[in-house]
This record gives sequence, structure tokens and C-alpha cells, in this order.
Amino acid sequence: MHIHLDPVGGIAGDMFVAALLAARPELEPRVLADVAAVLPPEAGKPRLADVVSGGIAARHFSLAVPGDAPSPPAGAAAGHSHEEGHPHAMPHHDGARHSSHATFAAMRGRIRAATLAPGTAEAAIGILAILAAAEARMHRMPVEEVHFHEIGDWDSLMDVVAAGCLIAALAPARWSVAPLPLGGGLVKTAHGLLPVPAPATVEILKGFDWRDDGIGGERVTPTGAAILRFVIGDEPASRPGIARPDVARLDSAGYGAGTRHLHGLPNVLRASLFTADAATDETRLLDIAFDIDDMTGEEMAQAADRLRGLDGVRDLRLTGAIGKKGRPVTTFSLLAEPAAFDAVGDAIFLETSTLGLRWHAVERRVLARDHDVTAGGQPVKRAHRPDGTRSAKVESDVLADIPTLAARRRLAKATD
Repeated sequence: MHIHLDPVGGIAGDMFVAALLAARPELEPRVLADVAAVLPPEAGKPRLADVVSGGIAARHFSLAVPGDAPSPPAGAAAGHSHEEGHPHAMPHHDGARHSSHATFAAMRGRIRAATLAPGTAEAAIGILAILAAAEARMHRMPVEEVHFHEIGDWDSLMDVVAAGCLIAALAPARWSVAPLPLGGGLVKTAHGLLPVPAPATVEILKGFDWRDDGIGGERVTPTGAAILRFVIGDEPASRPGIARPDVARLDSAGYGAGTRHLHGLPNVLRASLFTADAATDETRLLDIAFDIDDMTGEEMAQAADRLRGLDGVRDLRLTGAIGKKGRPVTTFSLLAEPAAFDAVGDAIFLETSTLGLRWHAVERRVLARDHDVTAGGQPVKRAHRPDGTRSAKVESDVLADIPTLAARRRLAKATD
């Protein structure tokens, strides 16, 4: 499964949960059971509502406590204070909603003590750990002593646990996210007025792509940022290897709404769930290409040898062509694993004179192969053909030291 997130209005914890429950409603009982296991009875109960935001039907996830207003009206969208997307005000929270144990250690202990679905506690604590690490760096304090001022309320703990529950239920999945809305202005927090995006959000989402759509306010909350970092991992969201698949079947999609009204824009997060077309790490590669017109033959040969030996490079070929101004050029084309893109790109710029790269994702079909099977005392590679037959070939490294072409060919055929 590949899950792609489109933060049209932004992303907060409640929007993430609502979007995925809209896409996979059968997971609702699991999520509600985990939330009930973590929240004390006096905190209230989770509430899922159908709303309309900017003309789009969506779901809204919130905590219902006695005296709460009814579900958001049509045209509204959801979120909370620093966690809900309100750009300039911290709302009043009554005693039932407020948690007095908002340190990282205390919240982690509460989650660990609860009886939760498999994987929920690990994912929820992982999200909290990302938040705690960012806050600790921002305020120069030990992680264990971090106090979550902005997620110190039961509804925010509910969002983290619900998000962890969904992430665990959908595992293993690949995740990607479109560029994030930058927002702007100031947000009022327990530390006073802070710029948008909030410092913790910026710290967490270094390396992600952002866009400015001209709409201010807090568009990505710290909890939303921590969820993104947790599902994407340490790799930037724009990395080709974790981008939205080029070819895939769309299985379902859901929209999660926030409470803030955005002028002329639906305040929703869309989650699209895809099944990739049988693409695997073995079949999915990147074709990285660049042209050289100012290196000698010796220099290009040395560069090709070094690039060919890099981890993650599956193949490299050089072809000649005529470039601009009638100059002869040599095109380098590398097939590389997506995860190796940054390292391979850096090496290309260091080993050659090129000033730029171009790349695209490619899919390949490969036959099943057996390695390290010996015949005649030599390691061979056997390929399984579609008609049930097998072909075999001695590994090329074994042939490298054999003198004469005829001798190498004889040995290559001696596989049975």
C-alpha cells in the first residue's frame, strides 16, 4: 500500500485521523477502542462527524465533553489552538479537558499502561518522541523533562493515540506528502507569540517541501508535523524513492477537516490509498542521466569506474551524441536504487564536471534467479523462464581472470 497525503488546507493530528478514517471506515472500532483505553472517563468521548468544508464532504474528529457545542457546521473545518490551526489565540479549556500530566515521560507512561491494539503504543510514543526531541532542542532541556504545553489536553493525546493506531493498522505502507502550506503570522502559545510555522514544526520538518498559497495562520501544527516525520522517516518527503507512485491503483480516498475557515479554500487533508502495480525495491529504480563535453576519455573512464562501484548503482552506460553548438558529448546514464539518490548525486558532482542531473523513475520486469548454485565447481546464476525452463550462466567475475575469449566462452557454458 502507498498512502499519499495532500495537505490542501494543512495538517493537524485530528485532520490526519479523520482523513484516514474517511478512507478506511472499517478501522473506526479499533481506533475508538484504543482511545477509550487511554482517556479517563471524565475526559469525554471521541466524536466523528460528517461536515462540509469549502464544498467538500469530509469527516471531523474531536473530543466530546459535557457542555460542548455540537459538531462543526457545514463549511467549517477542524483543528485546535496551537494544535488546531487557530493562528492567534489559545482557546479556553475546562478542567475536564485539561491533562495535568503533560510531560513526555508521563504521557509515555500512560500510553504504555493502556491495553491497546498491536503496534499502537509504539507508533504513538514514536510520534511523541519526535515532538519531545524538537521541543528539547528548541528550549535546551532534557527530553524527559519536556512539558507539552500545546498538547497537554486530552483531545490532543487522543489525536496522537488515534494516529498511532491507524499507522499500525495500515502497516506496512509507504507514505508520501505533497508540498506543505507555509502559512504566516503569529501563533499564541504558552511561550508567548511565536512565528508561523511554529519553531517545533520547522525543526521537525527540515528537508520537506513547502509552498506559499497566500493564506496565513498556522497551517501545519507540531503534532501534524510529528506524524509526518514518523511515517516518512528521516528521508525528505520529496525524495524520489518515496514519492507518489507513477503507476498505481487508487483504492480509496478520504478527507479530514479542520475547524478553521479558510477563505476560498477547503480546510481539508486528503489521504489517498494506492496499491502499486507490483512494484518492489527490486523492480523500481531511478534512471539518472547527465551529459559531459569537457572531460578527457581517461577522466570519463575513471569517473565511470568509480560511479559504477557505488552502493545502490545497478548499472551505468555511456553513449555518444552531438550536443549544443555541434559539440560531441558523452551521456552518462545510471540505474540506481531510489534510496541511494542523494549519495549517488553527490558523487556524480564530485567525480565529473557536470552542472546538473536529470532523472525519472523506471520500472523493470526481472526473472526469478538463483545465485551461488555451483556446476562444475563454478558459481552460476540461473534464471527461471516463463515456460518453466531455466537458463544458467557462470558469474562474470569468475571469468575475469580466464585468458582468451574462447576459454571464457567454454567456461561460461559449462554450467550443467
